[in-house]
Amino acid sequence: MIIISACLAGLGCRHDGGSELQEPLAVLMAEGKAIPLCPEQLGGLPTPRPPAQIVGGDGCDVLAGRAWVRTGDGQDVTGAFIKGAREVLKVALLVRAERAILKDKSPSCGLHWIHQGEGLVLGMGVTAALLAQNGIPVEATE
Repeated sequence: MIIISACLAGLGCRHDGGSELQEPLAVLMAEGKAIPLCPEQLGGLPTPRPPAQIVGGDGCDVLAGRAWVRTGDGQDVTGAFIKGAREVLKVALLVRAERAILKDKSPSCGLHWIHQGEGLVLGMGVTAALLAQNGIPVEATE
C-alpha cells in the first residue's frame, strides 16, 4: 500500500480548493494500491484555507518545537499541521504502507523544497518529516 497526497489523486484539497492531478497516482488509487490523504484536512483545517509557510526552519524543526507554521496574516496553524501529520502516520502504520508519494513544495508534504518568504528553500514539510522519522520512505512529485 502507498500513501499519496490527496491533491495528486485529483481531490480538491489544496489550500485554494484545487488539485494537482497526477494520472498515474490516480490509477494506483483506483486499483486499490494507494490511499489518498490530505494532512492539512486531517489536521482540521478547512478547504479552501489561507496558504501557510513554515517559519524558522523546516518540518523537522516544527516537530522539534523550534519552528512554526503560519498563514500569511500571521495565524499560527502549527498544531493543525502536527495533528494532520500524526493522523497520516497512523493510517500509514495501520495499512503497513511501504512508501509515501507526496506533493513537493508543500509545508505539509514537501520533501525537497518548501516555500518560505517569497521563494523556495531546501527542507521538508511536517508530514514528510514525520513519515521519514518513522521509517516510511518518502518520494516527492511536483
